[in-house]
Amino acid sequence: MRVYVKVVLLSVFLSACNDRQGIDSQQQSADFTWTLVTSWPKHLPGLGSAPDRFAEEVNAMSNGRLAINVYGAGELYPALDVFNVVSAGEAEMGHSAAYYWQDQLPSTVFFSSVPFGMRAKELNAWLYLGGGLELWRELYAPHNLIPFPGGNTDAQMGGWYNKKITTISDFKSLKMRLPGLGGKVLELAGGQAVNLPAGQLYTALQSGELDAVEWVGPYNDLAFGFHKVAQYYYYPGWHEPSTTLEFIINSKAMASLPADLQRIVENATKVVNQATLNEYVAYNIEALDVLANEHGVELLPFSPQILQELKGFSNTVLEQLAAKDPFFEKVLNSYQRFQFGVKKYNQIELLPAAIE
Repeated sequence: MRVYVKVVLLSVFLSACNDRQGIDSQQQSADFTWTLVTSWPKHLPGLGSAPDRFAEEVNAMSNGRLAINVYGAGELYPALDVFNVVSAGEAEMGHSAAYYWQDQLPSTVFFSSVPFGMRAKELNAWLYLGGGLELWRELYAPHNLIPFPGGNTDAQMGGWYNKKITTISDFKSLKMRLPGLGGKVLELAGGQAVNLPAGQLYTALQSGELDAVEWVGPYNDLAFGFHKVAQYYYYPGWHEPSTTLEFIINSKAMASLPADLQRIVENATKVVNQATLNEYVAYNIEALDVLANEHGVELLPFSPQILQELKGFSNTVLEQLAAKDPFFEKVLNSYQRFQFGVKKYNQIELLPAAIE
């Protein structure tokens, strides 16, 4: 895996050089050609490779009948315009994270990540078999969108800081990139949550525009070089114990495909959903070793007291949003029922600590 980390940038460069040639050849033979816009820099490890992998899978399974042209953030549209662009039919599909749209649709957070929520395998089970995906599609249907799980980053890190966080009061006045419900929890703790696109985070932290940055985890954070502009790397990622990414497809574009291509699209999302999780689990291990042992990054845990107080703030945020939004309450009830069952089962499933 060490070799993989060292050749990532070279692979990105070579992939970019071949993009135009690949797009041209696909379009010559395809029955259907779609545009896929993303919220990520082109070919970014993990997040950016997921839509690329999807395009490759669809091309292979359809024998070239459906060509998917992938565009990174800013190539056609800004990173955080993906939802509205696909909803309007300006692009057939997108790849992003549902919690980016929480100001427009508060319930989207459940289909991405909830503080102190479920881990990746549990979240996948709720989505596919516990009613989560049906609720997600009910939420998106008025916006002409069909959502699919599009990968999972697994447990994230707690973020990069230039000061130590020893008590909950250290979050006061802290300006931090922290999306989703985690940002709302930070605000209850007295901080200021900011949601900037990936490409702006390094310079914002370097310049002091931000006091702290949470992005994903070691695999992506190493590629961004945050260790060069921040002193402390905190864990655990209480705000995102796992994070589902999303594919969104314009409903009219989906309906225009014959049944076999629709099935291919659906199955390709499932392939990418699992493959992306595998990628993060494997390469986070390698990247964390590089950060700690080659770059001397100081890894620090949030104290149990801080985590307990953050969990209390998280419960307050969930209660407040559920009181305002009946659909939010409906999804919350489904999510929490499934999570309760998971916790109960884990009590008998997990190995005792003495054996691990």
